[in-house]
Amino acid sequence: MKRILNIGLFFLFLISFTNCYGQTNKEETPTRNINKIVGGGCDGCELMYVGMPKNIQSIDTSSAWNEKGQRLLVTGKVLKLDGITHAPNVIVYYWQTDNNGYYSNGKGKSKKHGHIRGWVKSDKQGNYSIYTIRPENYPNSDMPEHIHLSIKEPEIIEEYYTDGLVFDDDIKLTGDKRKKFENRGGSGILRVLIDEELQVAEHNIILGLNIPNYPIATNINIKSGLEIGEDNPSFTPFHAFGPDKGTKTCPVCKYGRYHGIVYFVGNNPNWAEIKKWLTFLEQESIKREKYLKVYFVYRSEKGYSKLNRQIELEQLGKELNLENTALTFVPSFLDRQSEVYLNKINPKVENTIIIYRYRNIIGKFIDLKPTRKNQNKVSNMLDKTRNEYFELPTPKHN
Repeated sequence: MKRILNIGLFFLFLISFTNCYGQTNKEETPTRNINKIVGGGCDGCELMYVGMPKNIQSIDTSSAWNEKGQRLLVTGKVLKLDGITHAPNVIVYYWQTDNNGYYSNGKGKSKKHGHIRGWVKSDKQGNYSIYTIRPENYPNSDMPEHIHLSIKEPEIIEEYYTDGLVFDDDIKLTGDKRKKFENRGGSGILRVLIDEELQVAEHNIILGLNIPNYPIATNINIKSGLEIGEDNPSFTPFHAFGPDKGTKTCPVCKYGRYHGIVYFVGNNPNWAEIKKWLTFLEQESIKREKYLKVYFVYRSEKGYSKLNRQIELEQLGKELNLENTALTFVPSFLDRQSEVYLNKINPKVENTIIIYRYRNIIGKFIDLKPTRKNQNKVSNMLDKTRNEYFELPTPKHN
């Protein structure tokens, strides 16, 4: 059933692409200084308090659950900035269009958010789940389907928005549009799986990630690689040894569905430690079979020769009897032809180990030594995050 496009939707058409996924319009209070408040300002987020229940649960079922449309479960964890520590008692407010692409049947002060809106509060383990329907694109628009989110942490005064949730299989989510996202709170790109008639998408929210003016207390001075919660980017290193030898296969493009490890080594290779890591990672690959793919990415500009690098890595693979691990290289971590620069690797560190699942970064280690304790950290992370996607919570009926 078609409904009349309301005023809120007209405003949404006028604002920019990246802003739309995080917010809608409001009159900003003149006394607020967006250069100081957490999030830098959040148009429309104050509507999260309109009609907010006193007792918010970690599971919510939207008013659209029994309406026409593709049923959808968005489930995941709310995590602190380290991407590991559970964050309880965080309120997540969501709003979206209906199956026709309208913010329909809204009431009162929150009318422009429509009737498909609700709240969840993360539990002790940081879990939350939203049962709703998949939103439709705006009529006559090239904007992808999306769900808006805003966050209220118990110890921060201001609410702030994160990247809205979009869908990897949406044909309107073009490569150019993907590049415009800010990864506020982590990547908002959902990759859905089917559980009977239900689409299921995992989305972890990383509090403070890429949020302006967020209070950060950390002693970490060394930086390398993208952050936990962001998407592992596509890039094309040259494969000198392994299953794709002689090609420029993109690791996450071909093997992005399950766990993956990308092990970057820059200007300061410690070959004794590299061999220990590669031997361990090969054993993990054998144990986990198709559910883990490992890539070694070597970069050294000193005396670079593609042929010499290829021979060097091929000899290494044969020495270690590697069968599953790919040994690859790039001329520089700033190389744009391979697009390895998108990984933001610091060539001065000894190693950067990125662990991803469904293309989303779930773990990162910098200058990690190949001790038994550290190897167990990697193995335990792979075990902990295996198949928890399918432990579906029970819908909460309103």
